Amino acid sequence: MTRRWGAASRVGGRVPGRLRRSPWAPSLGAVSPPGTIGHVSDTARWVALYRAIESERPDALFRDPYARGLAGHRGEEFLRALPNGRAWAWPMIVRTAVMDELILAAVAGGVDTVLNLAAGLDARPYRLPLPAALSWVEVDFPDILAYKAAQLAPAQPHCRLQRIPADVTDHDARHRAFADVAREARRALVVSEGLLIYLPAEEVAALAHALHACTPFRSWLVDLASPRLLTMMERRWGPVLARANAPFRFAPAAGTRFFEAMGWHEVEYRSIWEEAFRLNRTMRFGRLWRSLGRLAPSRLREEWRRLSGVVLLAHS
Repeated sequence: MTRRWGAASRVGGRVPGRLRRSPWAPSLGAVSPPGTIGHVSDTARWVALYRAIESERPDALFRDPYARGLAGHRGEEFLRALPNGRAWAWPMIVRTAVMDELILAAVAGGVDTVLNLAAGLDARPYRLPLPAALSWVEVDFPDILAYKAAQLAPAQPHCRLQRIPADVTDHDARHRAFADVAREARRALVVSEGLLIYLPAEEVAALAHALHACTPFRSWLVDLASPRLLTMMERRWGPVLARANAPFRFAPAAGTRFFEAMGWHEVEYRSIWEEAFRLNRTMRFGRLWRSLGRLAPSRLREEWRRLSGVVLLAHS
């Protein structure tokens, strides 16, 4: 395995001056009061801790030996700050497992490049059985990538790994990053796990247009919430995440049809609700709720099925 570190991908030292920090740009080196979420990067530790919790089960759906170290002791503090945070690990764990499956299927189907946007503390290049020739490119804020590179320095990725420090909401930086990747890729899968929900709809549309403009970007893997779920999550976690300047924003009423105007269409939808039963990671009393749901009208059953999902979009 080799790591491709171009000038734009060095994240251990000086942050490139041309990178603009967005209003919610993270700083993993910043210190928040114990038990609070101080910035959006803290959510990356939160999700990493969920991966650690799953990995330590004897019947784990996946193994991420790096997750607990990446989450750090702050990850535990952040999880305690979230109301019922541990009880709601199941959808994040299901999302991770389903995305693992779809990524591996795409690679087996001929994808030669994976572009991971807002990669956060994801460690898939290190934990998934990926071919050595695969190119995996991570794009995120410089602070996050530098922190992750330091934490994972002793480990070796299974594929070629490149890290590009860039704010995906900075249109110029995004254009440069996408152009660099598109020059080398023949058939790329874009992954944006846990990203879109934090963006306003117009920014999601701009990102979709930018990705569609790059011909080698043939497919795009996203997670998508419905307006009903967004309302539920805002009631539960909204105040905590608002303090981190990371409110939930994107949950289109049109569902995956939102992306059609930007040249993307749904080819596969995995309902988190349904996948949770397949993977045996349901919410408390989930099976009871499923039994009661069978008595509901078909329209309501479909709305519940589409409450949250992992979606594979294709370039039209």
